[in-house]
Amino acid sequence: MTTLAYLRVSTDQQTDSGAGLEAQYDACLKAAGELAGVYRDEGVSGSTGLDKRPALLEAIGVLNPGDVLMVAKRDRLGRDPLVVAMIESAVQRKGARIMSAAGEGTGSDSPSDILMRRIIDAFAEYERLIIGARTRAALRAKRVRGERVGGIPYGYQLGSDGRALIEQPEEQVIKRQVQTWREAGMSYSGIAKQLNAQGAIPRGKRHWHPQTVKNICLSIGAEGENDERRRAGGAYCTR
Repeated sequence: MTTLAYLRVSTDQQTDSGAGLEAQYDACLKAAGELAGVYRDEGVSGSTGLDKRPALLEAIGVLNPGDVLMVAKRDRLGRDPLVVAMIESAVQRKGARIMSAAGEGTGSDSPSDILMRRIIDAFAEYERLIIGARTRAALRAKRVRGERVGGIPYGYQLGSDGRALIEQPEEQVIKRQVQTWREAGMSYSGIAKQLNAQGAIPRGKRHWHPQTVKNICLSIGAEGENDERRRAGGAYCTR
């Protein structure tokens, strides 16, 4: 029997919270004692289907009968009961089982454990809906006040008026380096490893991850900084 860990974060901010990748990894390792593999889906919401979770699909693909897919908490599987049920079914078809480092009724298929899992899934969905409602209300309030709505792109900071974006010098240097590496053909994973080796500090995180690098590249494309390269048919950061 081998144990694989599945880690999921839906936003960059979760990396700096108790739901961050490092915290999830530590919880899984403590519960399992030894992990044969670690699979990470970054920037994936709790309602995202199995078909759009490449790391989870890979993990399920290598499971053998008797193996365990470990998560830090059950809501890392998802916050939509239908999505969670699909994941459970896929794992069960491999003859493996899901376990939560936090317990949460994943230890067996007894009636009480099954009931516990369904209750946890229902509360996870409820929490997702509440978070969505609060987020929409907060965005409406910001629009009424005339404040900026949306995240602050990497390389910038919010001005004192709450609207204007001001360049952040240190982040601008890193962003230009990321763009140069990407145009040279480096993968997101390779760039993340290079930044970590250089000791560069990402915003709100302890380490660089491929998804973080990808987000920077996407923001560069959204800012139109690669328009010249697109028109010329050359390489650009978001490729």
